[in-house]
Amino acid sequence: MKEQKAILLLLLTSLIWGLAFVAQSVSSESIGPFTFNGIRMLIGAIVLVPFALPIMKKHKGDSAYWKNAIRGGMLCGLCLGAAAVTQQFGIASSGAGKGGFITSLYIVIVPFMSVILGQKIRKGIWLSAAIAIIGMYLLSIGEGFTIAEGDIYLIICAFLFALHIMVVDATGKKTDGIVLSMFQFLTAGILCSIGAIFEKPQMNAILSAWLPILYAGAFSCGIAYTLQVVAQKYVRPSRAVFALSLESVWAAIGGALILAERLSAREIAGCALVFAAVLVAEIEPQKSST
Repeated sequence: MKEQKAILLLLLTSLIWGLAFVAQSVSSESIGPFTFNGIRMLIGAIVLVPFALPIMKKHKGDSAYWKNAIRGGMLCGLCLGAAAVTQQFGIASSGAGKGGFITSLYIVIVPFMSVILGQKIRKGIWLSAAIAIIGMYLLSIGEGFTIAEGDIYLIICAFLFALHIMVVDATGKKTDGIVLSMFQFLTAGILCSIGAIFEKPQMNAILSAWLPILYAGAFSCGIAYTLQVVAQKYVRPSRAVFALSLESVWAAIGGALILAERLSAREIAGCALVFAAVLVAEIEPQKSST
């Protein structure tokens, strides 16, 4: 596959992920966070089954592989489920556009978490963190230094997604990405479904939100993840990062066009700074080819 075609697939991936914030916002009007994510994650797992089966057949009888895949999937699923539910609480209050930008801060948070593992922080990350703090202030902090409840959930969600990435990095090296993702969606789906019991979901409410649930499950979880895995092999990291980081921009555009969400000039400036911080954090210095 040529790099140009792979970049188009990554742009499609970022678009699917960005519009998922709209689906989450719409579904929050009908069903609770646990119910939505329980069904969504299980759909994501089902979508990945056809891709995972051929890989799993190759490892039939390999107990070490299955142990790593199941254990890794359970750990990743626990983190993913917690992050997704927290995000849903935040989006229900703060909206899809703002939710996309605040969630994207996980890219800035990950390098600081990596310090625990003894890794050094690049100078660019410190600049990125400073830009992100200013952006977050403009985006979330109101007069009298107050912050909305939904924004608090989204900030916590960003930390949980950062933790999820760290766990994926630690466990994903011992198994295939698609198989790991299937098990993590299955785990997250089961855990969220248990939590949904306390929300006492009504079938008519679930059916009224069937389209956003299906989109978030089949497209955002299943298809988009597979596109990322396939395309990212053919794209240089710096270009892949730029394409995927547009997720937050698509979320804002989708929120404005589909949900008629409106951001103030202050919030737009905050979004721009957060997006800049994400790019600074993700784009690695290019190595010489000589």
